[in-house]
Amino acid sequence: MNNINIINLTPHEVNIITDNGNISIPASGTIARCKTEREVTGTINGIPVTRTKFGEVENLPEPKENTIFIVSSLVAQAVPHRNDVFIPDDSVRDEQGRIIGCRSLGRI
Repeated sequence: MNNINIINLTPHEVNIITDNGNISIPASGTIARCKTEREVTGTINGIPVTRTKFGEVENLPEPKENTIFIVSSLVAQAVPHRNDVFIPDDSVRDEQGRIIGCRSLGRI
């Protein structure tokens, strides 16, 4: 696929490290997220323990021709029917273990 519009709906720039050079996809300013609801289920040594329930996806545009969206794994899992949703995949880390990029885009 060539000439595809890639929209990054994560809060961070996505750096894809390829054999032909690096591709940086800036954050679009819109973040696709799953709604969350937390329920306190108890405590451990005075620390609250919660259960998180994830709901519908927010800020994911409708499909557009020749456009794909980069989202978090959680959002991608919530919309398995969407063929236009991708995640950063095959992480690349620096010497301190911090993620500095990825090698590909993935599907869930």
